[in-house]
Formats: sequence, C-alpha cells, structure tokens
Amino acid sequence: MSNVYKKTESVVTREIAGETMLIPITGSLADMQNIFTLDEVSAAIWSALDGQRALDDIVKLVTDSFDVTQDAAAKDAQAFIEELCGAGLAESV
Repeated sequence: MSNVYKKTESVVTREIAGETMLIPITGSLADMQNIFTLDEVSAAIWSALDGQRALDDIVKLVTDSFDVTQDAAAKDAQAFIEELCGAGLAESV
C-alpha cells in the first residue's frame, strides 16, 4: 500500500458549529449512520489528504502544528487514515 492518500468522491465534508464532519455518500443518499466528527488534529490530517503528500509529510504537519511527539503523530495518523480507507472515505494513490 502506498503511503500517499487522497479523499474519495463518496464523502461530503461540512463545518458545523466549529466541528468538521465527514458524511459518506452511498448512491445519491448520505449515510447518516456513519458520520465522522473530527477533532482539530484529525481535521488537519483530513485536509492534508490531497493525493500528493506522503504520510511522513502529514506527520510533520501534525507535529509542527500540535503538541505531540513524532512517534505518537505517526501512529495516530496511520491508524486514522486506515480507518478512513476502511470506511471508503480515503484511498491510497
């Protein structure tokens, strides 16, 4: 699996009351049972999934922006991205 990821087209991102929400789209309907609500760190990771940045670059963005160690950022970013891929919201490039 590549370490470069991008968002899929089967998700809508919305900012509501200061929170970022990911809403999966199945067919022409929103899947309201599987909405992801993102915290500040996961929202930054989500925003960085542009199909061009490698996981290492995303981890650096997280460590530069938040008070977290590189090891923790790498572990958490990888787990979050794998969860997104498993839900069909992101994919490797």
